[in-house]
Amino acid sequence: MTDLLVTGGTVVAAGGSRRADVAASGGRITAVEADLAVLRATARSVVDATGLLVLPGAVDVHTHTRVARDAEPDRFFRDSVAAAFGGTTTFLAFNNPGTGSSAAAERSVLAGLREWRAATDADSAVDYGLSVALSGRMEDPVGELPAMVEAGVPTAKAFMVFDFRLDDQRLFEAMGVLGRRGGMLQVHCEDPVVIDAAVAGCLARGETRPWFHAASRPAYAEGVATARVMAFARAADAPVHVVHLSSADALRHVREARALGLRVSAETCPHYLALTDARYAADDDLEVAKVVISPPLRPAADQDTLWAGLAAGDLDLVATDHVPDRVAVEKGEARRGVPFDRLSNGAPGIETLLAVAYGEGVGRGRLTVERLVDVLATTPARRFGIPRKGAIEAGRDADLVLFDPAVRRTIRAADLHHTSDYTPYEGLAVAGAVRSVFVRGREVVRDGAFVGDRGYGRFIEREGAGE
Repeated sequence: MTDLLVTGGTVVAAGGSRRADVAASGGRITAVEADLAVLRATARSVVDATGLLVLPGAVDVHTHTRVARDAEPDRFFRDSVAAAFGGTTTFLAFNNPGTGSSAAAERSVLAGLREWRAATDADSAVDYGLSVALSGRMEDPVGELPAMVEAGVPTAKAFMVFDFRLDDQRLFEAMGVLGRRGGMLQVHCEDPVVIDAAVAGCLARGETRPWFHAASRPAYAEGVATARVMAFARAADAPVHVVHLSSADALRHVREARALGLRVSAETCPHYLALTDARYAADDDLEVAKVVISPPLRPAADQDTLWAGLAAGDLDLVATDHVPDRVAVEKGEARRGVPFDRLSNGAPGIETLLAVAYGEGVGRGRLTVERLVDVLATTPARRFGIPRKGAIEAGRDADLVLFDPAVRRTIRAADLHHTSDYTPYEGLAVAGAVRSVFVRGREVVRDGAFVGDRGYGRFIEREGAGE
């Protein structure tokens, strides 16, 4: 008995597109063929996808979703629902320092992992996983990494900046330990010497408004840090992944490392692809604070380089760096005169990943739809050790997105479902719209309405990463 039969759509893969029917049973794809009409009579559910693209669910490997707390019991769940509405069927989150973790979790990789798992259990509408955020405040962030990998979490993120950063020696050690255990280190590449000096100089001159966040984080600070991480990867003979790459300078070093045969990959984010540093020219401090992001938005020339890098394969994937900040809480501090170095970094994006990438990429002729599938689903699933996700193939999870490319719409915060109260893409006109979403063969979004359940999403224990 076939559980689900999707007929008449154009199935998109990284290697090409074709009109095909998709059959699924027991949560997995069983067949992708030109004509599976023979299954129609016995299928439990038949969905007509005529005129639609059938995409694999997006795999967002970089989010900072917040776990539920007594005061906000639905926060993690609501962002998982937002992911579903946007066509993301799997996401990885970080348990960032300073976001409500216990003192024990702040000191220990494994304590933080256990606490995060307990806080998110049976709380997601889509499948999800964890990448541990390493902190310089931890007692032994490197020594606990082998046990972390054994627990199904083979990726971790190290920061080169902020007060919880890892110093270079421990970052290098973490990279090597993870590589030898089949894992992979993700690195936030900005140089602390350059940035700390620039921030201190701004504050000494009384330059405290939000715009100076961007002014104090030049692209060359990202570039020099990226070059250093590439050297570490070469010395450690280990895979490494550069997160939220924003500049041509940083991309050049990734390209050179790959030419040497290093096992490096890099992501960029929708905000770098759709927005530029022109947003920092707003007179309203709050409007600027909404796009206080690290690294900051860059000039249009950098944006053009990122699009070209995605198309050419120099950049491997797109992930959101979703931070569910709110104007009413975190970002509103800008209007109260809080200096830029104390403002929350980040912006929401978990629901708008596919919308922005398709609209700005495919819709404007910068990417093919096949390359879009590669950078949003196939490559992130492969690189982060999620082999059952990322493609519409027999044996993989039936994570399907029915997408209407004919629609033209405008992104509005009022239409979104995330736990933020704004979107940095307010007013952005995009092509295409998600119609229905399936996670492991079960419909969670139908014609723009949520029909899933809290707790349906499964935690994904991964066996390795970095391939």
